[in-house]
Amino acid sequence: MKVPRPVNQPVRLFAPGTPERQTLRDALARQSSQQTEIPLLIGGKEVRTGKIAKAIMPHRHKHVLATWHEGGAKEATQAVEAALKAREEWSSWKFEDRAGVFLRAAELMATVRRDDISAATMLNQSKTAHQSEIDAVCEAIDFLRFNVYFAERIYRDQPLSPAGTWNQVDYRPLEGFVFAVTPFNFTSIASNLPSVAALMGNAVVWKCASSTVYSNYQMAKVFDEAGLPPGVINFVPGDARTISDVLLTHPALAGIHFTGSTEVFQGMWRKVGENIAAYRTYPRLVGETGGKNFVIVHVSADIGAVATAIVRGGYEFQGQKCSAASRIYVPDSMWPQLRDRLVDEIQSIPIGDISDFRNFMGAVIDARAFQKISGYVQEAKNSSDAELVVGGQIDDSEGYFIRPVLVRAKRPDYRTMTEEIFGPVVSVYVYPERDWTPTLALIDRTSPYGLTGAVFANDRKAIDEVRAALRFAAGNFYINDKPTGAVVGQQPFGGARASGTNDKAGSMTNLLRWVSARAIKETFVPPADYRYPFMNPD
Repeated sequence: MKVPRPVNQPVRLFAPGTPERQTLRDALARQSSQQTEIPLLIGGKEVRTGKIAKAIMPHRHKHVLATWHEGGAKEATQAVEAALKAREEWSSWKFEDRAGVFLRAAELMATVRRDDISAATMLNQSKTAHQSEIDAVCEAIDFLRFNVYFAERIYRDQPLSPAGTWNQVDYRPLEGFVFAVTPFNFTSIASNLPSVAALMGNAVVWKCASSTVYSNYQMAKVFDEAGLPPGVINFVPGDARTISDVLLTHPALAGIHFTGSTEVFQGMWRKVGENIAAYRTYPRLVGETGGKNFVIVHVSADIGAVATAIVRGGYEFQGQKCSAASRIYVPDSMWPQLRDRLVDEIQSIPIGDISDFRNFMGAVIDARAFQKISGYVQEAKNSSDAELVVGGQIDDSEGYFIRPVLVRAKRPDYRTMTEEIFGPVVSVYVYPERDWTPTLALIDRTSPYGLTGAVFANDRKAIDEVRAALRFAAGNFYINDKPTGAVVGQQPFGGARASGTNDKAGSMTNLLRWVSARAIKETFVPPADYRYPFMNPD
């Protein structure tokens, strides 16, 4: 059975006068004018707990998009039971039938559900039309289509069979359920983490970020519309600690697919270790966590390209990307010119309601993020170890708005150079041009993370030096490009160190984590005598 060969979903531009510009605006207006009620989805049934929370627009935080029911320990247990029941049949489905469900989901997202999903992401996550298009639409579709293609390649990979035997590998789903924990910042990640495990025959309990239940619920409904059997993916938003306490101690836990903070993932790993003797099988732990992503600038670099990479890589979607450009290393001979260029460009950035397509940035996700980021900005303003070069105006009267911030750190170990902020804060350390090689060593030891990084240089020798010196400092490395924007099928995404298990979303590597291989040998004519030829007399 051959599945369709995937290609990356084309990105719409939403230029003035285009049909997609108007249809997206219509979807935004329609969703903004209504308030929905979101239940849990367990075993194919809508479950209402009566414990109500609100889904809001970050850029207009008084505007409630939906109310949603919070799941607790009872619902977590029900979800596990539903998943284990659904797994009995789902795991026996032929691959092409499972693949057909997710290929149909991709097609629905590419056509009749496209504007609805994009609008929900824009409103609930304060993403611009472009950021939502490349995330909730194109990358989410790419994950589904490429995962099917990668799965086919895995199943097709079979061992040698010498004459008289037939050797096979049975790629079984994991024995139990998979716990998918998804972040607020990417709808594509939120849909991929549960669906890639399900594609390989597993059943899943999906706990999404509480701040983005509205946009994630749209994806759960698409899977249902595509024909996914009840209970294969159970949608259970709610209190993270309560749900995790149930799922992480359940004997049938077979895997965790996680994207979020390093601290939370380490806590989950610790919990699994404490309960290791209670599980039926060793759980697979797959996590993509934090980042403190570097850009190293060589004296031979093009200043315009560097400035554009910093603005786009550091401030798009308010810097709320695990791959966002965060710490920049610039030679002292280039800094004055680059600083002036950055100040002009940062001051020109329009920020506001994402329904106004003229805006480049929206609001940060919620009040807690607003307070955390504001604290870093205020400290930089008052610190003798830093200089706030430009930006940093904050206003949460209508939405959680923080204007993009550029900090010059006077010490390479200043807080904004070492800690993940997850907001529109970019820090620059100006190094002496003569200290190019020592600065590479400085970059490698400054941060515990190892997610993304970039070098800007026109000197090929300098590029090769960075490639070697920082080989383990980034799982995704970019040459003369911003350290964000990995594309499924082109740049498999993930990092090591404190950034995760580096199982590379968007590649076969990730899919292999959701199967347990069984080797099968069939001998067509088995021997009928235990004696070997060497035992015969001369």
